[in-house]
Amino acid sequence: MYEQQTYETILNRMLDRVPEGIDKREGSIIYDALAPAAVEMAQMYIELDVNANLKFADTATGEYLDRAVAWSGISRKRATPARWVASFKNSQNQPVDVELESRFSMGTRVYVAVERLTAGQVVLECETAGAMGNEYKGTLLPIDYIPDLAAAEMVLLLVPGEDEETDQSLYDRYQDKVSRPVTSANRYQYELWAREIAGVGKARAFPLWDGPGTVKVALLGNDMRRPAESVIEEVQTYIDPTQDGMGEGAAPIGPVVMVVGAEEIPIDVEVKVTLAAGSTLEGIKTLIQEGVTAYLKGLAFDDPLVRWTRIANVIMDIPPVIDYSDLLINGGTSNVDIAQDAVAVLGTVKVS
Repeated sequence: MYEQQTYETILNRMLDRVPEGIDKREGSIIYDALAPAAVEMAQMYIELDVNANLKFADTATGEYLDRAVAWSGISRKRATPARWVASFKNSQNQPVDVELESRFSMGTRVYVAVERLTAGQVVLECETAGAMGNEYKGTLLPIDYIPDLAAAEMVLLLVPGEDEETDQSLYDRYQDKVSRPVTSANRYQYELWAREIAGVGKARAFPLWDGPGTVKVALLGNDMRRPAESVIEEVQTYIDPTQDGMGEGAAPIGPVVMVVGAEEIPIDVEVKVTLAAGSTLEGIKTLIQEGVTAYLKGLAFDDPLVRWTRIANVIMDIPPVIDYSDLLINGGTSNVDIAQDAVAVLGTVKVS
């Protein structure tokens, strides 16, 4: 909006207003007096441009995006902590009781005991919210003294931690609500309800999937794969916890809703390649895995067809690949159809 208001433009405009006969050359008194003011004004115009963009949802970021979409009832999903099942044993390999609120460390993360499951098994919650709490599995170190404890180990990720929702994800949900007819518990309403839960990246509703009065909602996680069971259960509880049509959740009286995770369909890739000097098959395999994974993520719940030619393009776009032959996708050379409640994910990759 203010791109033309540069330092030079502002300074020249100010100098033009100085009466003729006064020395306006660079280094003169009047020039040196006006130049700092021109710098400040140019900076002011830059900030005006930035502030103008922060008022609109399509250009706002961070807290300004939160405020821009708040009128619609959409709010950013906050980070959630990871929860693990941990096992505790003594030197005789017998279970050891651990008091709730006992703290343990693993790497740079700290976990606290929040729920007792069985003898020697406790649910630990990461004190730092976010996906970082999902990274470690193995031996724990006690921060608090626990009598007779000889071994402490993470054994199962119970509830994956989720990072705070990104600006793009928040804006996409906002766009869904304001651009689609989300009302009266139509299919878009179910999808929007599902996406309100942390850990849900996309959702697709299927009306009448099992006859009148039934709705199925399929979910994808933020990584465009089947979400954790705990996330699926949370969405089910939020939308229709009793599944009897009594309207105990967000869904109205009448419909019976079943929430499921999208079925993962593996896409296996096999190809022969001609490589440039200095390249290795292992390095090319890694690049193919990254490229195909990115391509499949872009298809999730948007395009039901995995195209042979697109995967061929991924391979040919890798600089060290001079040529390829015998490309097989799931053992064939044709496109792969993906059901509407499923998602294509990378399977095995064989490069020779």
